Amino acid sequence: MNTYNLGIDIGSTTLKWVLLDSDYQVVDKNYVRHQANHAVVLLEQLQALMQKVGPSLFRITITGSVGMGYAERLDIPFVQEVIAEAKVVQLHYPTVKTLIDMGGEDSKMIFFADGAAPDIRMNGNCAGGTGAFIDQTAQLLGVRIEELDALAANYTALYPIASRCGVFSKTDIQNLISQKVSKPDLVASVFRAVALQVVTTLSRGCDVAPYVLFCGGPFAYFSQLKKHFLQVLSLEECQCITPKHPQYLPANGCAMLAQSSDAKPLSVWIRKLKSSIESRLEQPPSLPVLFTDSNHYQTWLKQKQADTIKRAPLYATPNVPYFLGVDSGSTTTKMVLLNQHGEVVFTHYLPNLGDSLAAFQQCLQKLHQTVGNADNVHIAASCATGYGENLLRAAYNMPYGIVETMAHFMAARYVQPKVSFVLDIGGQDMKAIFVRNGSIERMEINEACSSGCGSFIQTYAQTLGIDIGAFATMACFAQHPCDLGSRCTVFMNSKVKQVMREGCEVADIAAGFSYSVVKNCLYKVLKLKDVSELGDYMVVQGGTFKNHSVARALEVVTACNVQFTDIPELMGAYGAALYALQQYTNQQHE
Repeated sequence: MNTYNLGIDIGSTTLKWVLLDSDYQVVDKNYVRHQANHAVVLLEQLQALMQKVGPSLFRITITGSVGMGYAERLDIPFVQEVIAEAKVVQLHYPTVKTLIDMGGEDSKMIFFADGAAPDIRMNGNCAGGTGAFIDQTAQLLGVRIEELDALAANYTALYPIASRCGVFSKTDIQNLISQKVSKPDLVASVFRAVALQVVTTLSRGCDVAPYVLFCGGPFAYFSQLKKHFLQVLSLEECQCITPKHPQYLPANGCAMLAQSSDAKPLSVWIRKLKSSIESRLEQPPSLPVLFTDSNHYQTWLKQKQADTIKRAPLYATPNVPYFLGVDSGSTTTKMVLLNQHGEVVFTHYLPNLGDSLAAFQQCLQKLHQTVGNADNVHIAASCATGYGENLLRAAYNMPYGIVETMAHFMAARYVQPKVSFVLDIGGQDMKAIFVRNGSIERMEINEACSSGCGSFIQTYAQTLGIDIGAFATMACFAQHPCDLGSRCTVFMNSKVKQVMREGCEVADIAAGFSYSVVKNCLYKVLKLKDVSELGDYMVVQGGTFKNHSVARALEVVTACNVQFTDIPELMGAYGAALYALQQYTNQQHE
């Protein structure tokens, strides 16, 4: 019977394994994205491996940010990634003096010196200089991750970008997009920012001496990234080493270190893993479920649909007045057209892609396509709000403008005349309006943290490769919602890894994010002391509330009834259109 060494590396986004024979030669390997279903993926990989090699004995060692939990539950030896990497370097690359490793959410640097223990450096709780930062860049630019390297190869200029967490860097990148900076220049600038972040943060006084070994997924797939590292380090290609498959280095090291482990049939660990998955179902939820079942959800949704905005058909006749509201945000443009009764006759929503004027023009073109002859649509008054308010008013001679918070307040008051609290959560910003006796008493907005915003959830869903709509549905029906606390996006990563190690399902994490968005908003941003401050009539708005799990989590946390419309993402534009209608009506009565 053959005996193999198996090294398994379960990271935050991927699972890698390497199988070695007794001579440390690679027999087989694999690299898969687990999308947080790591238990199922690990089980599938082990079963497939057992089928492939037949009856054999295996010595197993495991590593990775998620791997520790499995090591404990399956009684498999665990080794830190940097220790596994150092083992490979010392055995196969003895001339290496510096190792630079980038993963999905961490980066590491190891300095080797003769006669001394390796000096190991790791990033803290910031994912600025990691693969996740690069993934977020692809999302912002609307390109596939596989396209980034080819784009970066054709750059002509570099621009300063703060390689901080994705929350803050989005502003820098968005500004460059609005300035019409080319995608090749943007991607190359991000690669340079990542290189600077890793080198300055992790070297901390130590010289990065050749030979330098690069490993980790980003270096496996982005050759241009390595070139920027070499430029920052003032090194030549001949002074560095990149293994043929750098993403497998920790798993390879684990397999080498598995030599001292007990050899057992793979079926032993497969049985333990199955038992672990089954036992997870028996654990009590740490937070209340959002909906007990689909009937509960449908009943709740039916009650909320009473707040649906009234609609009417759009007639292209010159004598019928209509009222236009446009919310020109930093990343999206929203348009709403009302008739003289305040009924919605047309809406449109699309990303800006850095050009507010072009986005608004596309909205107008969509209106033209909808009615066939937009010249016969009489827009009696129009109003702009949001980031691009002044630009649109100047370019299109729009008569009215309104502060964004006032637009949201007008929309909420139209939905609920007795509104006492308005909460608007967008992708990267949050606005809260406290109302007393029909007037605004105070307003609060978030500053430089998006932990209580939609991007908080969207970024994680995109990291897993899951559609945000599907992610929201998972959250609604999660049976064991995770308590992820109320911290910023960056520090939340460590908590997510912890619950992943404990075997939480994707749905449980999704529901946990919904709770965290609410708790961050109420207690971290608003610093709410007493729920009574919200009053009895709460209206929520913003694209984040298209995710019904967030609205429901707000109800569960506050024990208050929450009202929202079927167009929460359009309420700023809706409020602007109402303001245009109001001003027109006032003029008619003068």
